[in-house]
Parts: sequence; C-alpha cells; structure tokens
Amino acid sequence: MQRENSMKMKSNPNIKVMDEEDTLRPEYNLSALLKAGERGKFAERYKAGTNLVLLEPDVAQAFPNDDAVNEALRLVMQISKLKIKTGKGKEPMSE
Repeated sequence: MQRENSMKMKSNPNIKVMDEEDTLRPEYNLSALLKAGERGKFAERYKAGTNLVLLEPDVAQAFPNDDAVNEALRLVMQISKLKIKTGKGKEPMSE
C-alpha cells in the first residue's frame, strides 16, 4: 500500500517523495499494530490534565521557565483581587 501511495505522489510535481524501501522490520506487523490500538483511549485524561498556552516570543523571553510564568500570573490574580476589594478595580490600568 505504501508503494502505491508513493507512486501516486510521484505524479504530482509539487510533492517530493523519497525513493526508499519500507524500513519497518519484518517482525512488526503494521496491520496488527493499527488494529490493536484504541482510538481516543487517553483523550479524556489528556484534556483533564493539560492546559497549554502559546506565549508570544517577547513574553516568553521574559520568563526563564514555567514556574516563573505561574508565579507572575498568581501575582496578577492577587493584585486584581485587591483592586476589587478596595473598589479601584474599575479604573483602567496605564502603562
């Protein structure tokens, strides 16, 4: 099947295909490996424990690691709570 796909892809001049043979070892049965898997087996666990945020490069440079980012965000959360309690949270922040 892989060889058929690569032959089809060769007809498209925009796609480059390597002319290598399949390097999967004979002791591995790819069809059995694909059938044995369960789709989405860990999806719920992954969603529950993952919260990724992409930082812009200039922001990422300001923090050496994820602990520093979390510490800064916790400080922002504390400051915002203080402003709400004192009634000053309605004023726009200036730079």
